[in-house]
Amino acid sequence: MKIRHNTLKLSAPCDLSYLHIVQSFVRETAKQFGFTGDDLNKIELAIEEGVANVMEHAFADEDEINTFDVICERIQMGMRIIIKEKGIPFDPRQLPRFAPVDDIEQVASSGMGVFLMRESMDEVAFLNLGPEGKETHLTKFLPAKNIEEYLTDAERKVEPRAQEIEDAPQAAGKIDYTVRRMRPEEAIEISRCAYKSHGYTFFDDHIYYPDRIIELNATDEMISAVAVTGDNQFMGHGALVYPEPGARIAELTFVFVNQEYRSQGCMGRLSQFLMDTPKRHALDGVYGYSVANHVFTQRGTLRMGFNDCGILLATSPITWRFKGIVDENDQRISVVLSFRYVEVPPPRTLFAPPQHREMIVKLYENIRAGHVCAAPETDAPSFAGNESVIETSIFASESCGEIWVKRYGARAVREIRGILRDLCLKQIAAINLFLSLEDPATSFITEELEKLGFFFAGILPETGIGDVLILQYLNNVAFDYGKVQAYSDMAKEILVYIQARDPNASL
Repeated sequence: MKIRHNTLKLSAPCDLSYLHIVQSFVRETAKQFGFTGDDLNKIELAIEEGVANVMEHAFADEDEINTFDVICERIQMGMRIIIKEKGIPFDPRQLPRFAPVDDIEQVASSGMGVFLMRESMDEVAFLNLGPEGKETHLTKFLPAKNIEEYLTDAERKVEPRAQEIEDAPQAAGKIDYTVRRMRPEEAIEISRCAYKSHGYTFFDDHIYYPDRIIELNATDEMISAVAVTGDNQFMGHGALVYPEPGARIAELTFVFVNQEYRSQGCMGRLSQFLMDTPKRHALDGVYGYSVANHVFTQRGTLRMGFNDCGILLATSPITWRFKGIVDENDQRISVVLSFRYVEVPPPRTLFAPPQHREMIVKLYENIRAGHVCAAPETDAPSFAGNESVIETSIFASESCGEIWVKRYGARAVREIRGILRDLCLKQIAAINLFLSLEDPATSFITEELEKLGFFFAGILPETGIGDVLILQYLNNVAFDYGKVQAYSDMAKEILVYIQARDPNASL
């Protein structure tokens, strides 16, 4: 059956007697979007808990008629449910962390709703929209075959790891091969290649589901390129992935090359093909992350025309593994952030914090941009209201969080402090904070945020909130700077700069 409508909306009174109507609306919509069986029960449970949170906490005046909206969106691979309301400020993340116990009589109900939402859905996010209220986002993906269902017994075995990437089995001599867009039947080879390179440790599990790769490529949310030999043997894969709808930058990611072909220059050709191929969505630049527990991927990224602009410490767990590369890493993995413009933009004025202005200018020179860093015209920041617009995401498999300040309010520092506390209580190891360099308030507020324990990480151009300054926070992470391998001169300078400003470095 063809779906004629991709978005459905229901407005409901804040009254528990209407809960079954909301649940029925969501359940029937989920059926139309392709969900069946136990997934429908999980979706219904999540919406019950999400709506109950709104009804219990969002509105204080019982005599006033209050309503909230439930929006069901059909997305690639599933659906997103948005619960939107304009009640009093409340963040369910501030509830005590729920801990399941064996004795049901000892279970504390506080925090159970958020726990059940996370257990039932694939993604849960809470957005503070300032004067526009708050949103709870619940995302569920349709079932898809995992790569595990395609593997042979031999492929499931752990392969011995080579001493060096150069020592891994290689194809004899240079071979002729073609780089082109992925064909749907090749999605399985991409998942196989990811599995052979990383096992199941890669942070984004979409890559292990061939059906998802096909669907994402159908809409150009992901643009996959493959390298294949003359007799159509799969060599490797690379992709551009847009971080959000409407984004004008994309991440170069999912770059995997089968070990026997790693001397053929696949990474460079895949990257150039992705930069050159026509795109449905406008693209101003491409960014990429190279692991810093070895220099191989950093070296390859530089060869592809990228230039370093930051280092994010301890963003990935120790369990990440790279077959064919010697890896004695015993701490969380750091990454070098690099960027490449499609076309260098004309110079514009940015408001870098004075304590980092010199370094930020140097980073822009390194990525070939001529932006000017200036001081704000006023002596204090100006705000449109008290509440900020802040988006927070948690990547559970990475134990990493992101905080995006989309608009400053007068209470911004207090709000960020509250979010930071919540992420620390959830034992999120690494937290990255993104602040717009195009907003003069960043020049003033950064120092206050650094008093909370945030410290410099780098820059990222052309995001959804403009060029950004990245700050990072490590939550009780044992970290040895001597184990971080920076390849380029710029990366080495960034690492020294970060270490000198990390409040934990001397502990």
